[in-house]
Amino acid sequence: MTAHGAAAAPPAAGSGRPRVFIVDDHSMFRAGVRSELSGDVEIVGEAADVAAAVSEISRSLPDVVLLDVHLPGGGGQDVVAAVKAGHPDVKFLALSASDAPEDVIAVIRAGARGYVTKTISGTELVDAVRRVAAGDAVFSPRLAGFVLDAFASGMTAELDRPSFDPELDQLTAREREVLRLIARGYTYREVGRELFISVKTVESHVSSVLRKLQLSSRHQLTRWAAERRLT
Repeated sequence: MTAHGAAAAPPAAGSGRPRVFIVDDHSMFRAGVRSELSGDVEIVGEAADVAAAVSEISRSLPDVVLLDVHLPGGGGQDVVAAVKAGHPDVKFLALSASDAPEDVIAVIRAGARGYVTKTISGTELVDAVRRVAAGDAVFSPRLAGFVLDAFASGMTAELDRPSFDPELDQLTAREREVLRLIARGYTYREVGRELFISVKTVESHVSSVLRKLQLSSRHQLTRWAAERRLT
């Protein structure tokens, strides 16, 4: 993400830095984010699932919440909606490996101020957090045009509708992420790096997807995804 015209963050109590809460179900990724943001923001807490996130965010009331869109117990949009209901001033920035249209639209419709992918650099992430804290909307460049076009064209209404695809609906959110990346030609190791999971976990997800879809090869999997425009 290339950020332009970054606005200064509003002063945080006693530090002048945005107070940030991190929500992601991978502890190593949370540790990496803490390390990247260290010195530029004040980390006030973290959580690994929806219920803990809602409870702790409501208690700590950070300036900005960085959250993944796929979490145990629900999705990032569930966290945003629950917190916003009682604390509308808390701002959310989605930070996810997924760039799927339905994920982007769901969390933005719930009230997030932006969406960036996990390929973002540490410097860019600090800038994005500061801009969201200041009230700006921030998106990775590849997503910004899509989001504007989607809302302008009414695509969001289409994305809200059930998929009516029983085969796709039986896959978990993580299995869909793995499926999309495999269909794009990623190796298992590349999928693991992208999603911050082990190669063994990737293999397990692929096996589960093949079993659920009654497919027998990666080639068939790629063709199945292409036919449904999931790539």
